[in-house]
Amino acid sequence: MSVSINEKSALIITDIQNDFCPGGALAVPGGDDIIPILNAYEEKILAAGGVLVFTRDWHPANHSSFKENGGIWPVHCVQNTTGAAFHPDLKFPTTAVLVSKASNPEKEAYSSFEGTDLKIYLHRLGVENLLVGGLATDYCVKNTVLAGLQLGFTVYFLEDASRGVNVEPGDSQKAIEEMKAAGVRAISLNEI
Repeated sequence: MSVSINEKSALIITDIQNDFCPGGALAVPGGDDIIPILNAYEEKILAAGGVLVFTRDWHPANHSSFKENGGIWPVHCVQNTTGAAFHPDLKFPTTAVLVSKASNPEKEAYSSFEGTDLKIYLHRLGVENLLVGGLATDYCVKNTVLAGLQLGFTVYFLEDASRGVNVEPGDSQKAIEEMKAAGVRAISLNEI
């Protein structure tokens, strides 16, 4: 069954930043493999008149999620560093919306809606459907998907355009099962 996209659809590309790609401080295995697929999704959403959103971790250097500050992660995606920049192969049109998250040093923000104006922006544009992919399946993608559902959007998980960090083996598969159980449909590019 195909998925129809239009001006009420938004593509949320989650955290395709250098630090999450191979060679980065918190690399997701195969994280850069999905970039051509995401670029193809971009072309489809723009051709349909939809909304294109890029999210990024935008941590201050003293962020509480870093190991040196008592968190669980290595230092990553620090504001205005090369690691926080989007991967150079990712197309970033001038019409795209940029959402920076996790910039409060005291709070982790895995969801793109947490501590941002994304919900207000999407509602203002009349967006009803979200297509969410990127890095990492088991953290920021999952939390953005689940938050989108709770906010009343119809949400699709881009299974072919997401990769997980898998801190524990199987974390990504568990995240996918959790999203599906919550009512999300997993789709691939050929279904649009």
